[in-house]
Amino acid sequence: MNDITAINPKRILVCQLRQIGDVVLSTASISLLHKKFPLAEIHIYTEEKCVPVFDNNPAVKHVWSINKNDLRNPFKALAFYRKVGKAGYDLVVDFQQLPRCRWMLLFCDAPVRLSFNPPWYNRFLYTNWPESIPGGYAAKYKAGVLKPLGIEWEDAKPQIFISEKERKDAGLCLASLGVKDDEILITLDPSHRRYTRRWPAEHYGKLISLLAERIKNIKFFIIYGPGEKDIAVKVKSISGLASRCVMLEKAGSLRLMAALIKRAVLHIGNCSAPRHFAVGVGTPSITIPGSSSSAWTFPSPDHIEVVPELECQPCSCESCSRGDLACLNDLSPEDVLVKVLDKL
Repeated sequence: MNDITAINPKRILVCQLRQIGDVVLSTASISLLHKKFPLAEIHIYTEEKCVPVFDNNPAVKHVWSINKNDLRNPFKALAFYRKVGKAGYDLVVDFQQLPRCRWMLLFCDAPVRLSFNPPWYNRFLYTNWPESIPGGYAAKYKAGVLKPLGIEWEDAKPQIFISEKERKDAGLCLASLGVKDDEILITLDPSHRRYTRRWPAEHYGKLISLLAERIKNIKFFIIYGPGEKDIAVKVKSISGLASRCVMLEKAGSLRLMAALIKRAVLHIGNCSAPRHFAVGVGTPSITIPGSSSSAWTFPSPDHIEVVPELECQPCSCESCSRGDLACLNDLSPEDVLVKVLDKL
C-alpha cells in the first residue's frame, strides 16, 4: 500500500448504500472529508431510499441514486456501474464492500480506493485500508476507514441539515394536528422490525401517560414507517391522551421526520434510524436499546440509553436465549420516566 496522506483529490466518491441509520452515521465521515479536502467535490453512492439523508448538505455535490428495480436488467446495471465508476474520481471511500460497490469498482480507475481491511478476494479492488479500526461509537468506527488519509474522528457528529422551508412545513404539519408553537413536543419512535429491540407498546403508552400527568403543556408525536402504523395506534390508544398524542394518517417522509425531531425538545425511541436523526439535528435523545450495544449511542450526556442491569445485555441477538426479553419487558415505564424528567 502507498502512503496517501499527501493526496489532494479533486473529486471523491463515498459509498454507503444502506441502511438509513448507517447512512446517517456516514455523514460524520463526509464532514471530515470535506474539512480535510474543502475544494474537492464529494459525491455519494447510495440506495434511492437513503438519498434524502443528504438533502441540503453543503459538503455533498452529487448523489448517485441506486434504483434496485432499474438494476434488475443486467445490461442497465452494468451501464450504470460503468457510468459511476468512470466519473473521474481521484478517491473512492467504500464503507461497505457490498456487491453493487464491487461492480462499480470494477469499472473505476480512481488511483486511491479506500475501505476497511478487505477479505482476500476483495483486495484487488482497493489500494489502501487501515490495518485496524478502534471500536466504540459506530460513526467513529466508520471514520476509522479514513485513517490512511491522516483523518481522525475528533468527536464528529452525524449531520442532517434542515432548511427553513422544512422547519415551516413541520410547523404547519403540527398545527394541523393541534400542536401549538409554545407547547413542548417530544417525538416517539416505538417501532422496530426486530422484536429484541422493541420496547412494548404498553410501556410506551404508560410512559407518555405518566409524563402528561406531570407536564400539562406537553404533546407527543409518534413516528412510524411503512407497515408500522399498528404499533403507533396501539401506543396512542394505551396512553389515553387523545389530542395530546398525535400522528400522521400515513407514514411521512424522512425529511419531515427529521424536521419534526428538530422541533422536539427530546426524542424517545428504540434503537433505529430516528435516534441517529436526533443526533444529526441536535435534539437530545433517550433510547431503549434492548439487545443493541452501546456502540450506536453518540458519546454525550445529551444522548443516553436506559437499560436494566442484566448480565446478558447487550447480546446483539435477534432472538432471546432467556425467552423472557427481560432487557425490554423488565424495564418499566417508571424507570424511563426518571431519565426523561431529568432531561426535561
